[in-house]
Amino acid sequence: MLWTTNLEEKDFYLLEKLKKTGYDGVEIPIFEGKVEHYQKINKVLNDIGLQSTGLSVIQDEEHNPISENINNRKNAVDFLKWSIDCCHALNSSILCGPFHQPLGKFSGNPPTQEEKERGAEVHQNSSDYAKKFNIDLSIEPLNRFECYFLNTVEDTRKYVDLVNRDNFGILYDTFHSNIEEKNPVGSIENAASYINHIHISENDRGTPGKGNIPWKETFSAIKNINYEGWLTIEAFGRALPDLAAATRVWRDFFGSEEEVYEDGYKFIISNL
Repeated sequence: MLWTTNLEEKDFYLLEKLKKTGYDGVEIPIFEGKVEHYQKINKVLNDIGLQSTGLSVIQDEEHNPISENINNRKNAVDFLKWSIDCCHALNSSILCGPFHQPLGKFSGNPPTQEEKERGAEVHQNSSDYAKKFNIDLSIEPLNRFECYFLNTVEDTRKYVDLVNRDNFGILYDTFHSNIEEKNPVGSIENAASYINHIHISENDRGTPGKGNIPWKETFSAIKNINYEGWLTIEAFGRALPDLAAATRVWRDFFGSEEEVYEDGYKFIISNL
């Protein structure tokens, strides 16, 4: 999502650049399109020698998993099944993201038990469907300015327990945790068995290693829990107005996109 929320043929040259830099794979946004398009992306990835993960979000109230409207929840199930089908078409084993509520929508109150139970039913259904394709779901808590349903790792850990599926876990994001956690590094070890995906994201959404995230301690905690999954850089620019608005990106956080993926790669490798 450094470049686009919909990877099209005109963007495929970017995959070559990432492979040349040294990446093992790329996270593909799954926001729109047909399953066949993601099959096409998978063919290109295979030809280049890259793997992939998938990322999806709930884009509107009509597909809200925690809605009191049963039709909206049914739409959420259908949307997540479509996302899983696209993820399978990519030959990805992880579908991650904040697919628990629409971005930027608030009730004015903490999440209710009823909302949690409604969401859990949707995500149980989705997890069972994903298991047919050996896909793990990784749900992402966001900071309080982007959502209200899941903000902290502890809240998310309790929610994962409520969903109670072995292929449903937590996406740990260093950017969101830096805002919401009293002890961001400690929350990694507290959720050791729950974390099945990690986003490496600087405190300002810019280039990893050029902000104030406690990276030495963070990487040490990741090693201590024996995590062997993906470390995916997540950074946002202003090129896409809708994405910039959703992620509250109003200014540039890096000199160039090359800086993000080249310097970011070197930084992560140096800490492994």
